[in-house]
Amino acid sequence: MALDGLMLGFEARELNALLQGGRVDRITQPERDTVVLVIRAGSQNHRLLLCASPNNARCHLTMSSFPNPLEPPNLCMLMRKQLTGGRIQAVRQVDGDRILEIDLDTVSELGDHVLRRLTLEIMGRHSNLMLLDENGKILDSTRHVNAEMSRVRQIQPGLTYAPPPSQDKLNPWTLSAEELEAQLRAHPDSRLDRALGDRITGLSRGTAEELAFRVNSGSSGWPEDLSAVCGRIADLFRRLPEMADPRVLWDEEGTPEDVFPFPYLSRDTSRQKPCRTLSEALEIYYGERDAKDRLNQKSAGMTRTLRSQIERCEKKLAIQEEALTGAERMDEYRMMGEAINANLFQLKKGMTEAVLPDWYHPEGGEITVPLDSRLTPSQNAQRYFKKYQKARSARETAALQKQKTLEELDFLEGMLLDVDKCVGESELEEIRQELVRAGYMKKNTNRRQQRQLPQSKPYRYLSADGIEIRVGKNATQNDRLTQSARPEEMWLHAKDMPGSHVIIQCEGEIPQETLKQAALLAAWYSKGQRSSLVPIDYTRRKYVKKPGGAAPGKVIYTHHRTAYMTPTEEIFREIQLLDR
Repeated sequence: MALDGLMLGFEARELNALLQGGRVDRITQPERDTVVLVIRAGSQNHRLLLCASPNNARCHLTMSSFPNPLEPPNLCMLMRKQLTGGRIQAVRQVDGDRILEIDLDTVSELGDHVLRRLTLEIMGRHSNLMLLDENGKILDSTRHVNAEMSRVRQIQPGLTYAPPPSQDKLNPWTLSAEELEAQLRAHPDSRLDRALGDRITGLSRGTAEELAFRVNSGSSGWPEDLSAVCGRIADLFRRLPEMADPRVLWDEEGTPEDVFPFPYLSRDTSRQKPCRTLSEALEIYYGERDAKDRLNQKSAGMTRTLRSQIERCEKKLAIQEEALTGAERMDEYRMMGEAINANLFQLKKGMTEAVLPDWYHPEGGEITVPLDSRLTPSQNAQRYFKKYQKARSARETAALQKQKTLEELDFLEGMLLDVDKCVGESELEEIRQELVRAGYMKKNTNRRQQRQLPQSKPYRYLSADGIEIRVGKNATQNDRLTQSARPEEMWLHAKDMPGSHVIIQCEGEIPQETLKQAALLAAWYSKGQRSSLVPIDYTRRKYVKKPGGAAPGKVIYTHHRTAYMTPTEEIFREIQLLDR
């Protein structure tokens, strides 16, 4: 479920207890909608992540490090000026809603103590993070909203902050049984969980189902004794702060499926694993999910460019193949010209066709040669010889162009395959740089959009025999992987198709199961992933050479053997992944 109002209340209390009185030492802005504050509190440094992403808006402490732009964005520089050295006064939730406020006591340029407030609104695609002054004036925000975007509420520097329009719901932390009963009787529903979500602020569907489950004997239906149920709900909300026991719900494949501030009895409790803090639980749940979403967003433009270029190449290839097909008549033109020259004495100007002996047919025979009545027989022969030369030249040109187009198509399909293999920004940036060098994308000259990224690393797998297998994720990485391998280590690659370089880190005799698993990985990380009997060439690294001037990932090799693999996801997942 999304981070709802109930969970935000738990997180606000956790953050307030830990950060109150802490000093802001450092501020970074790794993404347009994400700010990280390094806060010194309790003799420790804490990294507070405030994210206003449309899909994964959240706030929690983080242990992760994020690559930052080479030059900080304007909002980051303003926050550094306004907040660095400031002390956290309070972290609180606003009226049970998905709004978090952080008050800071800072010192102005004149040396006066002034209030600054960070307001995080977790509202799906309308999520926003704002910096306010002591009078509630907006100094800046991650997302500006003008009158054309919203007539109800504008968010622009210089405007006074106004909270989102009220939904006339009850604050879960202050509601009474009588207030709740009055609301539910005024708005009856066949389902208690749906009614609770409609009348109480900040409840997601999952939380509303959990509350109904706890107070209504495990049923989501409308209760017979509404007064008693409302009393139990009000009592439950009073006790909830002491029930904090964060859990992460894991699916059967070991992926975080959900996160709860306390055990949810309406869900499978055997799959709910405890965490030390709610921040830890939120980071487990959101970390990889957010990284994957952002990677998909950043790769979308690259994928569109590659698909567009591939489509262009395929159209060009069709034209070139058509030209080659048309050039197949060139020998016929030559034979007609020679037939006319051999029979000039029989022909006259003004004829439209002539039936002449066919010298090239093994059994003799005749051919009908169309003639241009305006030309002499000799001129007609020259006309056919010119057609022959033109068709021959066109065939040679088309064949050369076709080869270049096939090479370009192979490069583009390889790049598209590499994008699909990306698990981090470093790999994506290496692909982007290669596309820039090849002229398919423009170089990014905006230093505020450029990021300090570590060098990407290959996949690391462990075979059934305990031998490490490394798999390149893109062309640049393939080069590094192959160049760094020892001469006697085994190198594998899908035959005649785009794919990853694979290295078995073993210089002696390689067990058959390890070789089989490495070949399977080479097939899986290739264009043949969904095919059967994919040919995989393998040879010792010392027999793999990179020609001078060859594109990244392009090599030649000898002394190879070929295995045929049918990759399936079931078999692929049996190979132990050490590091992505």
